[in-house]
Amino acid sequence: MPYILISTHSRLECGPTVVGDEWSDQELMEYLGATLSKQLGNNFLEYKTQDPARIVLNKLEMKGYRVVGMSGSGQTCIWTLHKAEYNIINAE
Repeated sequence: MPYILISTHSRLECGPTVVGDEWSDQELMEYLGATLSKQLGNNFLEYKTQDPARIVLNKLEMKGYRVVGMSGSGQTCIWTLHKAEYNIINAE
């Protein structure tokens, strides 16, 4: 799973942070301290951690993920991260 999306409401910079859906890598979700829950009114499950986005981004960097995009939608901040599946070797 080379891509991951995380999001948080900009007025909740101290958490919680949404870090995945019900099909996300369980081992990674455990590492992030996330629990699977269903928000009232939604018909899907999502993983959330009480950590602020800054801490989640730091943890994901330690696992090899890099931010490739960031956006805002209303009062929500969304980051897209990518982890290379292999190392690219320069053959010069």
